[in-house]
Formats: sequence, C-alpha cells, structure tokens
Amino acid sequence: MSNQINEASKSIAISRKTKETDVELSLNINGSQKLEIKTGLGFLDHMLEQLASHARWDLSIKVGGDLDVDDHHTIEDVAICLGEALQKSWRGLNSMQRYGQRLMPMDEALIMAAVDLSGRGIYVGELPFTRENLGDVSTEMFEHFFNTFATSSAMTLHINPMYFKNNHHLAEGCFKAVAYALKEALSSSSGNNTTKGVL
Repeated sequence: MSNQINEASKSIAISRKTKETDVELSLNINGSQKLEIKTGLGFLDHMLEQLASHARWDLSIKVGGDLDVDDHHTIEDVAICLGEALQKSWRGLNSMQRYGQRLMPMDEALIMAAVDLSGRGIYVGELPFTRENLGDVSTEMFEHFFNTFATSSAMTLHINPMYFKNNHHLAEGCFKAVAYALKEALSSSSGNNTTKGVL
C-alpha cells in the first residue's frame, strides 16, 4: 500500500493492490462534494456518495475487484483505504472538535451515530437488516464495512438504529448519520481536544 499527501489541496491519495482488488482512492475532507465513485457495486457507490456528499468531501474511488467471487473483498478493501485516508486527514489537522454525533431521520427510520477521532479504532453497533441483499450488496457487509472503516481510520464509531421498516432507509440513514457526525468531529476547535496532550 502506498500513500501521499498533496499539501496544496489537502487531498490524500491511497492505493492498495492485492490478488483480490486494485483500489485507487483520493479524499479531501475540505472539499466541495466532487465525487467520482466506481467500485463495481452500484449500491455501495450510492452509500459512499451519501457519506461523502453529506460530509462535504471530495472523494474519488476506482476499484477493480473479484466480484465474480462475491462482494466481500471489494467492500473490505474500500473501507481499509477510505479509513486510512480519513486517519491521515484528521491527524493532519491543526485543530478539530474530535467528537461528533447525529440523530438521523430517514423517513420511518431513525439512526444514531457518534464518533470520537481518538486514535483507537473501535466499532460498536448492530444493524438488524431483514433482507439478505440491497441491490448488489450483501447486507451483512455493512457492519463489516463500518468495523473496518473505524479500525483503519483509528476512530471510535457507534451506530445505533432506533427503529426502521425499510432496509434501504436503514442503510442510507447509517451512512448519512456517520457523515454528519464526522463533519462535526472534523470541524475546527479553539481548545485542546485531549487532556493527554496527544491522540
């Protein structure tokens, strides 16, 4: 895996090539919602567009994956790369709120998300989907995505669906809630965000 930081634009590029996937990703957390997302999985693209758009990021992802096998490797490696780019982004900030939270209504669904850009990669949550698939994505992979994303970005992430009926709304509500929680956590702060002195 290789990475680089573009100081002029504050964008971070990550590449990851394995026997299973080939991922090229670029993230700017101070962007203007410029999106170019092509993972080979239409529903995953839709969810990542929700995340990046509502967080006000620029995000480019191009993936070649072994989708003839299943969706696991593509989703996992996208989460690894996006998490690594996010970690490099937040660690490069001069100041940030560090904590963020959002209670997100998505029609009949209500989802809580809370984040701590702590340096400790932890995911806590349970997404009780009642369908096996949403489009071309296995619903079991959404928890795996968020767990891998939290670990790779070194953040604590809690997601708690309060209630829902529609599985699409559950998934989309989770990505939107995380987007707004991260937007708050990444916003500038006038004070020190840790009593330890370093995260």
